[in-house]
Amino acid sequence: MSRVSPFLWFDDQAEQAAEFYVSVIPNSRMLDVSRFAPDAPGQAAGVSRVRFELDGVGVMALNGGPLFPFTEAFSFSVTVDDQAEVDRLWDALTSDGGEPGQCGWLKDRWGLSWQIVPSVLDELISDPDPARSNRAVQAMLSMGKLDIAALRAAADG
Repeated sequence: MSRVSPFLWFDDQAEQAAEFYVSVIPNSRMLDVSRFAPDAPGQAAGVSRVRFELDGVGVMALNGGPLFPFTEAFSFSVTVDDQAEVDRLWDALTSDGGEPGQCGWLKDRWGLSWQIVPSVLDELISDPDPARSNRAVQAMLSMGKLDIAALRAAADG
Protein backbone atom coordinates (compact mmCIF):
# COMPACT_ATOMS: atom_id res chain seq x y z
CA MET A 1 0.00 0.00 0.00
CA SER A 2 1.31 3.44 -0.91
CA ARG A 3 1.08 6.50 1.27
CA VAL A 4 1.44 10.06 -0.06
CA SER A 5 2.66 12.85 2.20
CA PRO A 6 4.25 16.29 1.89
CA PHE A 7 8.04 16.60 1.97
CA LEU A 8 9.32 20.05 2.95
CA TRP A 9 12.82 21.35 2.18
CA PHE A 10 14.25 23.79 4.71
CA ASP A 11 17.62 25.47 4.80
CA ASP A 12 18.48 24.42 8.37
CA GLN A 13 15.30 25.05 10.39
CA ALA A 14 13.30 21.82 9.88
CA GLU A 15 13.20 20.88 13.55
CA GLN A 16 12.23 24.37 14.75
CA ALA A 17 9.52 24.63 12.09
CA ALA A 18 8.11 21.17 12.86
CA GLU A 19 8.02 21.89 16.60
CA PHE A 20 6.22 25.16 15.91
CA TYR A 21 3.69 23.59 13.52
CA VAL A 22 2.78 20.78 15.93
CA SER A 23 2.32 23.35 18.71
CA VAL A 24 -0.12 25.38 16.57
CA ILE A 25 -2.13 22.75 14.67
CA PRO A 26 -4.42 20.62 16.90
CA ASN A 27 -4.00 16.83 16.89
CA SER A 28 -0.37 17.07 15.77
CA ARG A 29 2.82 15.48 17.03
CA MET A 30 6.52 15.00 16.44
CA LEU A 31 7.41 11.48 15.31
CA ASP A 32 11.21 11.42 15.03
CA VAL A 33 14.29 13.49 14.38
CA SER A 34 17.26 12.12 12.41
CA ARG A 35 20.70 13.64 12.75
CA PHE A 36 23.61 13.82 10.33
CA ALA A 37 26.50 11.57 11.26
CA PRO A 38 29.28 13.63 12.84
CA ASP A 39 31.63 12.74 9.97
CA ALA A 40 29.11 13.16 7.10
CA PRO A 41 30.88 14.80 4.15
CA GLY A 42 29.77 18.37 3.52
CA GLN A 43 27.35 18.42 6.46
CA ALA A 44 27.58 20.16 9.78
CA ALA A 45 26.51 18.05 12.72
CA GLY A 46 22.83 18.58 13.37
CA VAL A 47 19.33 17.63 12.28
CA SER A 48 19.02 16.08 8.83
CA ARG A 49 15.29 15.34 8.73
CA VAL A 50 12.19 15.43 10.87
CA ARG A 51 9.01 13.37 10.67
CA PHE A 52 5.83 14.80 12.19
CA GLU A 53 2.05 14.75 11.85
CA LEU A 54 -0.24 17.73 11.31
CA ASP A 55 -3.76 16.71 12.30
CA GLY A 56 -2.95 13.13 11.32
CA VAL A 57 -1.20 13.96 8.01
CA GLY A 58 2.36 12.67 7.90
CA VAL A 59 4.97 15.25 6.90
CA MET A 60 8.71 14.91 6.33
CA ALA A 61 11.02 17.92 6.62
CA LEU A 62 14.62 18.00 5.45
CA ASN A 63 17.46 20.37 6.23
CA GLY A 64 18.81 20.52 2.70
CA GLY A 65 20.40 23.95 2.55
CA PRO A 66 19.31 27.15 0.83
CA LEU A 67 18.97 25.77 -2.71
CA PHE A 68 15.18 25.45 -2.87
CA PRO A 69 13.08 28.05 -1.03
CA PHE A 70 9.33 27.67 -0.67
CA THR A 71 6.97 29.23 -3.20
CA GLU A 72 3.21 29.80 -3.28
CA ALA A 73 3.00 26.77 -5.57
CA PHE A 74 2.67 24.66 -2.41
CA SER A 75 0.57 25.45 0.65
CA PHE A 76 -1.13 23.78 3.56
CA SER A 77 -4.87 24.44 3.72
CA VAL A 78 -6.44 24.36 7.18
CA THR A 79 -10.24 24.26 7.42
CA VAL A 80 -11.58 25.65 10.68
CA ASP A 81 -15.04 25.94 12.21
CA ASP A 82 -15.11 29.39 13.76
CA GLN A 83 -13.63 32.87 13.74
CA ALA A 84 -11.70 32.29 16.96
CA GLU A 85 -9.75 29.48 15.28
CA VAL A 86 -9.22 31.57 12.11
CA ASP A 87 -7.81 34.35 14.30
CA ARG A 88 -5.66 32.03 16.45
CA LEU A 89 -4.03 30.26 13.50
CA TRP A 90 -3.61 33.47 11.48
CA ASP A 91 -1.93 35.24 14.39
CA ALA A 92 0.33 32.29 15.22
CA LEU A 93 1.42 31.59 11.66
CA THR A 94 2.09 35.24 10.78
CA SER A 95 4.02 35.86 14.02
CA ASP A 96 7.77 36.46 14.13
CA GLY A 97 8.19 37.46 10.49
CA GLY A 98 5.28 35.76 8.75
CA GLU A 99 3.37 37.73 6.12
CA PRO A 100 -0.39 38.12 5.67
CA GLY A 101 -1.70 37.54 2.17
CA GLN A 102 -5.01 37.79 0.33
CA CYS A 103 -8.08 35.55 0.44
CA GLY A 104 -7.06 33.68 3.59
CA TRP A 105 -3.48 32.99 2.44
CA LEU A 106 -0.38 33.77 4.47
CA LYS A 107 3.30 32.88 4.68
CA ASP A 108 4.86 31.76 7.92
CA ARG A 109 8.30 32.91 9.13
CA TRP A 110 10.00 30.23 6.99
CA GLY A 111 8.18 31.30 3.83
CA LEU A 112 5.78 28.33 3.73
CA SER A 113 2.32 29.26 2.46
CA TRP A 114 -0.86 28.43 4.37
CA GLN A 115 -4.56 28.90 3.70
CA ILE A 116 -6.75 29.42 6.77
CA VAL A 117 -10.26 28.70 5.54
CA PRO A 118 -13.48 28.78 7.57
CA SER A 119 -15.67 25.78 6.71
CA VAL A 120 -18.59 28.09 5.94
CA LEU A 121 -16.72 29.53 2.93
CA ASP A 122 -17.35 26.45 0.79
CA GLU A 123 -21.05 26.59 1.66
CA LEU A 124 -21.25 30.28 0.74
CA ILE A 125 -19.37 30.12 -2.55
CA SER A 126 -21.21 26.95 -3.57
CA ASP A 127 -24.62 28.47 -2.87
CA PRO A 128 -27.14 27.54 -5.61
CA ASP A 129 -28.10 31.22 -5.85
CA PRO A 130 -25.41 32.66 -8.17
CA ALA A 131 -25.89 36.21 -6.85
CA ARG A 132 -25.38 35.07 -3.26
CA SER A 133 -22.34 33.00 -4.23
CA ASN A 134 -20.84 35.88 -6.22
CA ARG A 135 -21.26 38.32 -3.31
CA ALA A 136 -19.41 35.87 -1.03
CA VAL A 137 -16.60 35.43 -3.57
CA GLN A 138 -16.25 39.20 -4.07
CA ALA A 139 -16.08 39.70 -0.29
CA MET A 140 -13.44 36.98 0.03
CA LEU A 141 -11.34 38.53 -2.73
CA SER A 142 -11.21 41.81 -0.80
CA MET A 143 -9.98 40.22 2.43
CA GLY A 144 -6.65 39.16 3.84
CA LYS A 145 -7.63 37.12 6.91
CA LEU A 146 -11.11 35.78 6.26
CA ASP A 147 -13.93 37.22 8.38
CA ILE A 148 -16.86 34.81 8.73
CA ALA A 149 -19.41 37.46 9.77
CA ALA A 150 -18.42 39.70 6.86
CA LEU A 151 -18.59 36.80 4.40
CA ARG A 152 -22.08 35.87 5.59
CA ALA A 153 -23.23 39.49 5.52
CA ALA A 154 -21.93 39.90 1.97
CA ALA A 155 -23.64 36.70 0.81
CA ASP A 156 -26.89 37.87 2.38
CA GLY A 157 -26.60 41.16 0.50
